[in-house]
Amino acid sequence: MNDIGKVLVSQDIWYVLLALVAAAVVSCAATPVVKVLSVKFGAVDVPKDGRRMHDHPIPRMGGLAIFFGFLAAVLVFVPLNAEKKGMLLGAVIIVVLGVLDDKYALPAKPKFLVQIVAALVAVLSGNVIDVLSNPNIFSANPEWQLGWLGYPVTVIWIVAITNAVNLIDGLDGLACGVSTISSATMLMIALQFSELDVAVMMAALVGACIGFLPYNFNPAKIFMGDTGSTFLGFVMATVSVNGMFKQYAFISFVVPFLVLGLPIFDVCFAVVRRVSHGQSPMQPDRGHVHHRLIDMGFSQKQAVGVLYVISAILGLSAVVLAVSDAVKAMLFLLAMGVTVALAWRIFLVGPSSEGKDDPNEKGEDKDG
Repeated sequence: MNDIGKVLVSQDIWYVLLALVAAAVVSCAATPVVKVLSVKFGAVDVPKDGRRMHDHPIPRMGGLAIFFGFLAAVLVFVPLNAEKKGMLLGAVIIVVLGVLDDKYALPAKPKFLVQIVAALVAVLSGNVIDVLSNPNIFSANPEWQLGWLGYPVTVIWIVAITNAVNLIDGLDGLACGVSTISSATMLMIALQFSELDVAVMMAALVGACIGFLPYNFNPAKIFMGDTGSTFLGFVMATVSVNGMFKQYAFISFVVPFLVLGLPIFDVCFAVVRRVSHGQSPMQPDRGHVHHRLIDMGFSQKQAVGVLYVISAILGLSAVVLAVSDAVKAMLFLLAMGVTVALAWRIFLVGPSSEGKDDPNEKGEDKDG
C-alpha cells in the first residue's frame, strides 16, 4: 500500500471511530430519559411466569436510546442514498411497532405482518440479495444469480434475523452484547473490503449498544424490550445485505450466518425442539440456550459471559472465512460443522428444558 492509500485508510478509521463515539454518547445520554418515559408510558416488564429471570418490574423500552444513538450518528456521518433511506424508514416502522408491543404486548400475527411490511420497504428501496457465491469449488459458475427470487429471499432473511435477535433477549445484557459483537464483526469485514458506509453504520450500531450496556448489565436498570431487540436484528440483517452478501468471495453467503450465528442457531434449535415435541414453533418454552446454561448451574453473569465468548468465536470465524481461499474455507467449515453437532447435542438433546429459577438472579426474558 502506498503512502496515499495509508492516509486514506487512516482517515477512514478515524471517521468510523467518530461515528462510534457519537452514537455511544447519544445513547448513553438518552437512556435515563427513556427510562423515565418508559415508566410514564407504562412500558414496564412485570414478572408473571417461570421463564422470567427478574423478580420486580423494570422499564423495557430502552431500545429507543439505542435507536436515537444510531440514527444521530448515521444522519451525521453517512451519505443517504435510496437504499439507506429505505433501511432507515423500515427501522422506524420496526421501532414504532416495538414501542407499541412493549406497552400493549401485541399478538404475534399482527407483529409479523408489520415486520414483513418494514422488510418490504427496505427491499423495494434496493436492499436486495441478488447474488450468492457458489459453495461448489468445482463448478464453472462461481456465483448464483437470484433474479426475482432475491426479493422474497431478502424479506425472509430480514424478518428471520429480526426475530432471532428478539428471541435471545432473555438475560440482562445478552442481546445487546451479542449484537455489539456481531456488529463489530461486520465492521471489521466491511473495513477489510473497503465498504466505508457499511463500516460507519456498523460503528454507529456498536456505539449505540455500548452506550446502553452500562444500564442493561445484570442487575439491569432498564431493558431494551422489543423496541431494541427487533431494531438491532432489523438493522444488522438489512446492512448485511449491502455488505457481506454483496462480496463475491468464496462462500461469502456463509459469513452472515456466522456473524449472526448465536441467534440463528438458537432459533433453529428452538423450532426443531418444539416441533419434535409436538408443539407449535411459536410456543414459548425454557429451552433457549440461555435457559439451558442457567439450568446447568451458571449464574446470569456467567451464562452471558459464555454466550459472549461463543458469539466472539463465531465472529472471528466469519472474519477468517471472509478472507480465506477455497481450500482453507472448506476445512474451516468442516470444523464449524463439528462445533454445530456438539451444540446440537448439548442444547437440543441435552437436559430437559424444565428448570427452576434462582430467586436471587434478576434478568430479562420474553415470550418465545
